[in-house]
Amino acid sequence: TLLCILTCVTSVSFAQRMRTGTTEFGFNIGYNSANVTYSGRGNNSGNVDGFNLGFSAEHYFNNRWSIKGKLIYDQKGFGDGFVAFPDGSEIDGVDFHLNYLTIPVMANWHFGRTRNWYLHFGPYVGFLLDANESSNSGINVKDFFHTADFGLDAGIGVKFPVSRYVKLFIEADGQGGFTNIFQGSDGTYQNFRSSINFGVLFPLR
Repeated sequence: TLLCILTCVTSVSFAQRMRTGTTEFGFNIGYNSANVTYSGRGNNSGNVDGFNLGFSAEHYFNNRWSIKGKLIYDQKGFGDGFVAFPDGSEIDGVDFHLNYLTIPVMANWHFGRTRNWYLHFGPYVGFLLDANESSNSGINVKDFFHTADFGLDAGIGVKFPVSRYVKLFIEADGQGGFTNIFQGSDGTYQNFRSSINFGVLFPLR
């Protein structure tokens, strides 16, 4: 009986908050696993671990559809690469860490009886902040990469209402790049990143 009452209360409060015109602001932190795909060979690099920190704003058109924008500090990159030197020598097994400021703009489709579940999808643009490799030489390699990255962001998540003004959420998110991240390469190296994110939301009317 108690479970039924709590379910009904949560459903009613969610419906009230998510009426047309509601806007939610939120913050999240997440774990990233990233790599690149090389079109010339059709295979992937090794993965590197990282994290992301994000701020989001989401505006509801109705209880099914909304539009969401994010501003994310996003750690990407790839593993098992190499660094080549002018004398012909090289260092193998190098990890490259690429840090971006990523801005996705996504449509959100909310589903489930209380509309707590959602799918989001839409384009993103990423601006390269810095790029470094992990060998002992500690070379800054930003000049070898394009400063902008474009692609598609998609994911699934669920929200947990805590009170009238606070929700928690968890989501699985992925990004796939469309553009070449390397300058002057004979193939196309594209960013890929998957993440698990946790965050808090504050609905405002």
